[in-house]
This record gives sequence, structure tokens and C-alpha cells, in this order.
Amino acid sequence: MKHPSLLTLTLALAAFGVRAEDKPLLAIPGKAIYENKLNDGAGAPWKAAKGKWEAVDGVLRGSELEADMHGAVNRLPNKLQDFVIEYEFKFSGARTTSLSINAIKDHMARINITPKSVTIQRDDNDHEGPDKAIVFARFPVDLGDGWHKVRMEMVGDKMLGKVDDLVAWGASDLFKTEKAAPGFTVGGASVDFRNFTLSEATLNPDWEKVSAKLPKPGEKVAPAAAAAKGAAKGKSKKNAE
Repeated sequence: MKHPSLLTLTLALAAFGVRAEDKPLLAIPGKAIYENKLNDGAGAPWKAAKGKWEAVDGVLRGSELEADMHGAVNRLPNKLQDFVIEYEFKFSGARTTSLSINAIKDHMARINITPKSVTIQRDDNDHEGPDKAIVFARFPVDLGDGWHKVRMEMVGDKMLGKVDDLVAWGASDLFKTEKAAPGFTVGGASVDFRNFTLSEATLNPDWEKVSAKLPKPGEKVAPAAAAAKGAAKGKSKKNAE
């Protein structure tokens, strides 16, 4: 017989559609808040502030418009406490994309992705004031073509970001405040999105064990230039094999 806590965890993960290989990290997903495959684009309740957002070949495509002089932005109006967000994306010519979360005033946190780097960070919360962004991790990558999976978990004062198999986390008192307006950004031509889920979350009771196996915040912070160079080097090596 399964231990009651294990049974509860198994049922929770099954309800959220988590695969067996997607072991719990910071959070245990709970009740679904919002789900959308995005195969018909992103109508209400999504709010596109900038850029062009359209349904293309069964996915949502976001593109920056030169006239905006700003990256494309599309957000949900939700105010959140602890949560898990998951979705898939594919570069279609864009320079960058991110999943970002706002504080009630200004920005809170994001996973920023380029074809050559993945950055997980607490955002600058006052722009011109004394506050500055804190990078928890920056990984060199070579994403290339194809679909990639993103997950953001925020519970209490902690945030965890995951892109494919890359995982990093960090903590901030800012994260204990109310979160708002989760959404996508796109810089450049376009990015495709699909299979978006937003769920309530609780702390994984095994978080201390999990976190002991993850990089410490700030331990894996490659300079942006080095991340791009490392990804290019990795691609060259792969081509030579």
C-alpha cells in the first residue's frame, strides 16, 4: 500500500498532467487556474499590449512590430499567490523571448531565453531607483529549431525556472508579495507558443533534498557574451563529430 502522502502527491501530479520523468522540484501543482492549448491564438482574457499576436498553423505566434519600438507583450490579467506555469515555445526568427511576472508595481521575475542563452532572474523592481536585477543563473545553450518546454514555479520567497533540462532557482522577499500579469514577451521576428497551463502550487515537502542537488543561486552565471560563445563552440564541436 502506498503511503498516504505519496498517494496524494501521485494524484496531484496526474491531475496536472505531469509526466513521470517530471519529478517535483520547488512546487507541487494543485488546482488548475487557467489552461489553453493556444491552437486558436490568444483571445480573452489575454491582453496584447504590444506586437502582433495571431493563430498560425495551430499555435500562437507573437511578433515584434517595428512601429512599436518595443518588444511584443501579451499577458493574462491574473493576480497570483503561489503557482506553476508550463508551456512550450519555438523560435521562428526572434532574437529573444521571456516568461515574465509583474509585481503590483513594476517587474518581479522572468525566464529570459535567446537561441544562445537561458537566464533565470529576479527583475529590477524600480528601474531608475537603487534596485537592480539579480541573475540566479545564465546558461549557454544552442536551442536551434524545434519545440522547448518552459516551467516557472513560485512558492513563498522562492522562484524556480526550468527550460528543457536546465534548472535554477533563487529567493527574494519581493517574491512574497502579490504576483500579477504573467505573460510572454517577444523581441524580433516571431516565437510560437502552445500548451499553456497555470496552476496553484504548494511547497514540495522534499524541496530541501531537491535544492541540495541543484546549482546554488548565482553559481551558474555565465556572462552573456560567454554564453553565446559557449553555445557556438558547442555547436561547432557537434558538427565536427
